[in-house]
Amino acid sequence: MVYAQPMARAVVEPAVRELMHRCADGQELSTTVTLGGDGFDLHAHVRVRPTAPGRFEVSVACWAVNKDMARYFGDSPPSRDEARLPPDGTATPDGSLTARVIGHLATRLKAVDDPRPDRGGHLAVTVPAAAPPGDPD
Repeated sequence: MVYAQPMARAVVEPAVRELMHRCADGQELSTTVTLGGDGFDLHAHVRVRPTAPGRFEVSVACWAVNKDMARYFGDSPPSRDEARLPPDGTATPDGSLTARVIGHLATRLKAVDDPRPDRGGHLAVTVPAAAPPGDPD
């Protein structure tokens, strides 16, 4: 998917860096971010937790919500539930999109391991706390 790289760079990486900064006290934090397109929104649920001094586990699950005109004309616009994962919503992670986004993110954040499955449809990598801004990928 052509939007995985912009998604990783524009919305997921800044969210990860903010969560890393905020969870330095040892707690796990999460957020959902969105990259909007013409006929769709791409969403990513991002979790960050410290795992060792100077290291964080970053978990990501991504999905797309179609908002094309046919849905609006059919009187069924996307619901708010589609922008959240269960138990609060009805979104289903897209494994292919998630793999591409976490791959770009791992490169940008200098991950120390390969992406691996995590709970609830997430993929996770371990990154250093002082990860420099990523190289263009």
